[in-house]
Amino acid sequence: MAFPSSHSPVIRTSTVPNPIPSNKLKASPISSFQPLNRVSVQSAVGNIHRQQKWPVKMVSAEVKRSDSVVTSASTVGTSEGNDKRETEDYEKMAKELENASPLQIIGKALEKFGNDIAIAFSGAEDVALIEYARLTGRPFRVFSLDTGRLNLETYQFFDTVEKCYGIHIEYTFPDAIEVQELVRSKGLFSFYEDGHQECCRVRKVRPLKKALTGLRAWITGQRKDQSPGTRADIPVVQVDPSFEGVDGGIGSLVKWNPVANIQGRDIWNFLRAMDVPVNALHSRGYISIGCEPCTRAILPGQHEREGRWWWEDGRAKECGLHKGNIKQEEGSLVNGNGNSAKHINGTAAVYDIFSRENVISLSRSGIENLAKLNNRSEPWVVVLYASWCRVCQAMEGSYVELADTLGGSGVKVGKFRADGDQRAFAGKELQLVSFPTILFFPKHSSRPVKYPSEKRDVDSLMAFVNAFR
Repeated sequence: MAFPSSHSPVIRTSTVPNPIPSNKLKASPISSFQPLNRVSVQSAVGNIHRQQKWPVKMVSAEVKRSDSVVTSASTVGTSEGNDKRETEDYEKMAKELENASPLQIIGKALEKFGNDIAIAFSGAEDVALIEYARLTGRPFRVFSLDTGRLNLETYQFFDTVEKCYGIHIEYTFPDAIEVQELVRSKGLFSFYEDGHQECCRVRKVRPLKKALTGLRAWITGQRKDQSPGTRADIPVVQVDPSFEGVDGGIGSLVKWNPVANIQGRDIWNFLRAMDVPVNALHSRGYISIGCEPCTRAILPGQHEREGRWWWEDGRAKECGLHKGNIKQEEGSLVNGNGNSAKHINGTAAVYDIFSRENVISLSRSGIENLAKLNNRSEPWVVVLYASWCRVCQAMEGSYVELADTLGGSGVKVGKFRADGDQRAFAGKELQLVSFPTILFFPKHSSRPVKYPSEKRDVDSLMAFVNAFR
């Protein structure tokens, strides 16, 4: 089978000559957000002091409850595990906590649910949730999904976190029979050919569903800025729209998103200030960290989610764990061509990007004619894009700057919307595999040259154009 050229089909068992000591990696001192330079290895001496000074007692992974249970997530226990129940309006609470700090929100969550709530920890920057929980002084539980395909560095990080915080992470694993059937029928890397959803469903979504059925509430690291178009309306607390809790049925689980309103750079400032251990992968350009075959470092100009499932379109960058919070842009829809549209004064209007004076919009006939010319009067650089694509949106600023820089230079800068009905044509005639694709049409050559890099900063794009001028 064919594999993406940027990824080796060999399962990596070790990339670190000597295991990273359990003392931990630390976030670098506070500075501007620099994901490629966050981690430094520190001495093994002095790590145990965290266990000695932190006022957190370890909570057994064995869930202990009384026989009295509530019938829905809208009824919760009062403070300190009292069996007396009270009705809670979580929409109202979300509004009240909208401007609260993550520390206040997590404190409220732990106070209300005690041993019936747990923090979902992925091995990435959501270690901040554990640090906030520690600062509340209350006992807390942590669980994680071990898909069996995580990076070595992530497994080492799990061990570091357990030792630093004096806790036992409660791991949930995928069903062995389901994994066996998937691998035997479709191979180890089927997701490169038919998409990641099936593998994620087996290795992540179903295990999460199983883990949550033992809880009444859970705490996640979702942030609005992780995907502004699809996660822009995440509340800090809600009745979970997708999963069920211990009592079963819709409304039986409460979902807390304490960092929903926090920017990624502020999360990292917090980690540095608190001297919190971080995953070694962060120092190598990894921002959003998932399974090893499906995660890679990002490059300058890329959004953090581009490191996940990079061979797929931008709208597919979700695994299903938070499907209840994923939506189209507010006020937008997807029309019959798969294109995004917005309602303006009650009518649907096409939403577009790269809409600047120096960027020429090409029609289907326009780009066909451009591609057929053997001797062009001027060279062209053209981006093939989809307006809904988060990757395209992320590079809009640098592409527009490129157009401004090339203004009057004799190089035309254009765009061609290649989704919907144009997708098949662009794939066959214009080398389109994924969005965005950047082509350079030389002055004296009939065949366009495809930009081979994923660096989308202005300097990199200019270097590509200058190579053919």
